[in-house]
Parts: sequence; structure tokens; C-alpha cells
Amino acid sequence: MPTTPTGPWPRVEATLNPDGTSQVVIGGTSHTLSAPSIADARNQVISLVAHHAAQLGRPLYALTRDPTGTWPIIISPNGDVAPDPERRPSAETSAGDSSAHEAGRSSPEGPGPVGGLSPEAPAPADRDARTAPDETAWTDQPVSQDPGPADMPAEARAWQAADEDTPAPLPNHGETRERRSFLKATEIEQPATQGWRGRASRLGVRMSPSPAERSERSDVHAVSQHWPGPRTIAVVNGKGGAGKTPATVLLSAVFARHGGAGVVAWDANQTRGTLGWRTDQGPHEATVLDLLPQAERLLGTGAQSADLAHYVHHQTGDRYDVLRSQPLQLAADQRVTPRDVDLIWSVVGKYYRLVVIDTGNDESDPVWLQVMEHADQIVVPTTTRADHAEAGALLLDALRGRDDRSRRLAENAVAVVTQADPRASRSDINAVINGYSDLARKVVTIPHDPAIVDGVLRWDSLRPTTQRAWLHAAAAVAGGL
Repeated sequence: MPTTPTGPWPRVEATLNPDGTSQVVIGGTSHTLSAPSIADARNQVISLVAHHAAQLGRPLYALTRDPTGTWPIIISPNGDVAPDPERRPSAETSAGDSSAHEAGRSSPEGPGPVGGLSPEAPAPADRDARTAPDETAWTDQPVSQDPGPADMPAEARAWQAADEDTPAPLPNHGETRERRSFLKATEIEQPATQGWRGRASRLGVRMSPSPAERSERSDVHAVSQHWPGPRTIAVVNGKGGAGKTPATVLLSAVFARHGGAGVVAWDANQTRGTLGWRTDQGPHEATVLDLLPQAERLLGTGAQSADLAHYVHHQTGDRYDVLRSQPLQLAADQRVTPRDVDLIWSVVGKYYRLVVIDTGNDESDPVWLQVMEHADQIVVPTTTRADHAEAGALLLDALRGRDDRSRRLAENAVAVVTQADPRASRSDINAVINGYSDLARKVVTIPHDPAIVDGVLRWDSLRPTTQRAWLHAAAAVAGGL
């Protein structure tokens, strides 16, 4: 049972609606909640207020309103609920209409404040006998009509006047002081594992990590996150050869290796997409064309995640899956429609937490445009070649002028500049970086690596400096998710 709160506390008010929505104001900060029913809404409000009470280390007064009335209660840090001993509830009924109030008490949803707690007010016949004269304002008037300070008990005056930043006046019950919690959030940094600091740590001399190692740990933490609901990354550039497929492969590998799988790379290029050529083939030759006829079944309640293995190609070393196109067929023989894109996305969004899409070169293609409708983040890869860089820049300009959603995607874009040509000079690289710095949220550079140029792309085949660069690129992408 909650005890009476002491010390400064934030004002808490909660309004619960019949449709299960609720508005909770804690110390001036408003929280909007949604639940299937008003009973579930009460539980949500209890959890939210109890969380704040736990942070403060004391119970909190709460004034709750629902269709049955206004209820002053106290919610403790562990979620216990009790009526406020200083105030009485008021039923939202007209004078003399006690039947409506009684009907509310038998409602299946349960009357009263959050959690179904209904502080029992005395019956009208004997209320005067039980109530002291100075409590008349609290028993005869609805709580929603704010009583004057002179009529309010000391505890209630403190509650009503309280502000999140300004301590409320305390009742004169003796000297009080704020207790410090025994629990402290302490994070012990892992000792260095790299370089001479790491060698010293392994010999028993605990060394803190270098700034470079701390930066790498920060990037690993960023790409290891799991977001609520699936996230979609579209890799886009209107020029072929700009590096869309390598970017799709390596970003998928980073997120899967560090985030615990749940990543799929989807080739949405209708004109001989080469994602299947740059990745390992599974024990079958299935493509997106084989998945489409089974989409409705895979979206059904009887489907299982393992069923998808018939249509995707698992990358055993890098832990992500590939949904291939069919590059051996003419584009006219494997056309998909915007509706097909929606179906495919619904399937992969059901089974994967992260979807990385390798797109085609035609920005006017309805399929390309529909992919953009599902994108949460776009990545614009380019090399140091002027035509590749210009094509990506023109794409971002076009997105900015299309609509609000496309504009936000462009402003949040990540540009990945790969030194595909080992002879590219530092001035060539800087020119592309500087050009994209005003177009994208983040610009990341990737050094030249022969393993990226041709053949199947595997993470372990990259040089350490290339791996570090792609990890940083993926962390930049994660920042937009």
C-alpha cells in the first residue's frame, strides 16, 4: 500500500477516454497513450506514473479522470495504487442521479481511477456524520472544481502547487529531507583490446581504450541496435557502376554481423540486377519471381520463418539473406509492379528487422518510386568519377523537389564515396566529399580495396581499414533509423 508522499513531486493528471486513449501530464510534460480498452489504459497509466515515481524514489499523487468520475489517488514506485486520504472522489453524475453512479460501479471495465481502484465515498445519508466541518469543500464539491487554498488540506495544497522544477511547499509535519538512492547508474568501461594498450591490458596492466578504439566501439553500438518495427534502407544512384550493389552487400553484412542477423538484401533492379552475382547462392535458384506467387501464403498465420529459406539465399559467413532478381532474363520477362513491391515488402517486413534494397537506375520506373515509399533511409553511393557523383547529386536534388517525404529522405541521406580507382588523387576525393557535404546528412569515404571490385563480396575478404570504413558508414546510416 503506498505511503503518503513527502518532499517535492511533479503534478500528475491523467484523463482516460472510453476508446482506450489517455493523456497523462507529469510535471508539465504530456504523454499520449493508446490501448485497446479503458481497462488496459488504466494499466498503462499506472505503469507510466510508477516509472516516474521510481525515478523520484517516492509515491506520487495523481488526479485521474475517466467516464465514471474524478479520482484522487496515490501511485507508488512498485505500481501499488491507493486512494488519496486527503481527498474524496467525485462521480461524473448529475445531482441526485445516484443510479448512474451505481451503474458505473458494476461496469465490466471497472469504474474509478487507473487499475480499477474505486475509493468508496460515504453514502449521502451518513456522509455528514463522518466528515469533519473543514472537509466540506472536499466532500460536497467535485474534485475537478479546484477548491481554494484555504479549503484544501496541506498535503493537497502541496500537490496542486507542485511544479516539476520548483519544490512545492511542504506540510509542517516536522523536518524532512530528501533521501539519496542507494542505487547508482555505474558503467565500468571495458579495458583496451587494441594496440599497445590492449597488449598491456592482456598482461594485467588495465589500460583505458584509445580515442580510436572508443570511436569504433561507438559505431559497433550504433549498428547493433534493434528498432521497433522493420526498417528499410534504399541504396540509390541513377548511374550504373556507382557502387550500389557493393554498398547493399557490405551494409547488410555490417548490420547482420553486429546486430544478430534479421537482415535481408533485396535486389529490386528490374534490368539485370547483379546482387545475386556478388553474393553466395543457396541450395536453390529461387528469385523474387518465385516468391511473389507465395506472398499471400507467407503472410498468413500458418507460415513460419523457416519457410522463407525456399526463396532467399543465406550468406553463412555474413549472416544475412539475399532475395535475388533474375539477371539472366530480359527485363520484359520479369517485370514486377508497384503492387508487387508492396507485397514483397510486406513479406520481408514480417520476417526481417532490416531490409536493404539494391535499386535500379531508372528513377522514373514505378517500381523505383514505390521502393521510395517504403524507405526510411536512403544511401547514395558514388565513386570519384564525375558522372557517378553528378548522377547521385541530381537524384538528391530531384527528391527535394518531389514532395515533403522525399525531401526528408534527401536531407537525411548518407553519401558513401568509394575510391574505386586506386589512381584517384586526394583532391579528386575531396571534391566529391565537399560537393556532397551540402546535399546529405553525412558523407563517408571508403578506401580502395581490390576485394570490392569483382567477384563474390565477403566481409572477411576486406582489408581492416576497409572494414573500419564500412562500419563507420553503417553507423552513419543507423543514425537515420
